Amino acid sequence: MSGHSHWAKIKRAKGATDAKRGKIWSKIARKIIIAAKNGGDSRDNLTLRYTIDEAKGANMPKDTIEKAILKGTGELGGENYEAVVYEAYAPGGVAVMIDVLTNNRSRTAPELRSILEKHGGHLAATGAVGFQFLKQGIVTVKSSAEIEDKLLELGLEAGADDVKNEGEVIEVITSPANFLHVRDAISAANVPIEASEITNIPTTTIPIDAERAHKLLKLIEVLEDNDDVQSVSHNAEIPEGVGVLNCAAQSGQSRYNRAESEG
Repeated sequence: MSGHSHWAKIKRAKGATDAKRGKIWSKIARKIIIAAKNGGDSRDNLTLRYTIDEAKGANMPKDTIEKAILKGTGELGGENYEAVVYEAYAPGGVAVMIDVLTNNRSRTAPELRSILEKHGGHLAATGAVGFQFLKQGIVTVKSSAEIEDKLLELGLEAGADDVKNEGEVIEVITSPANFLHVRDAISAANVPIEASEITNIPTTTIPIDAERAHKLLKLIEVLEDNDDVQSVSHNAEIPEGVGVLNCAAQSGQSRYNRAESEG
């Protein structure tokens, strides 16, 4: 399981049950509504464009996307969602960032507090955890020597901060401001993109044992199931083989094809 959960959820949506898929679409619709408040044309509104791409990656129907845009612009009656980040600690001192879109903080905060406490964690004061993470854009492609050389040239010319070979995948890391430009440059060069997103990356990670890793993954699963939660990031190093199906890397940093806990 990755340190964030956002992209993994989108990938799983393709094979999800109708109920699960509907919940994922509902979460993305909220993001579209908020993004569209700054304009309903994705050519001018890059945040909206990115969120629409995310919706398409989750196989969200076109009419659902369009309705969310109209709600955001107020043409279908506005919905008042706000973005809130809750900081928390999981068992073992693992730092957790919970990105939320809610229309009722008085509902959301107690729900998250209850979930955390039931799983051995607790909410933290604002600023207690956030300094341990950095917001970055990451574009991931399958690894090969030819692709790596191409990405080094493409990525750095397009304004990427770094290109990292992580074994099975290569990650192109950008600032949020340069994310779409870098991703578009890679796509234009006909390099197949496995995943891409802007996410919270821990600046340092802490190792945890398998038992705590399973507890952490279960906590994240329950948090993600909350309607208001958009994504969950953590700074734990997950031990080899715990809750991992499709990724070589094991840190709490962004790794895109980690699956849900196997237990």
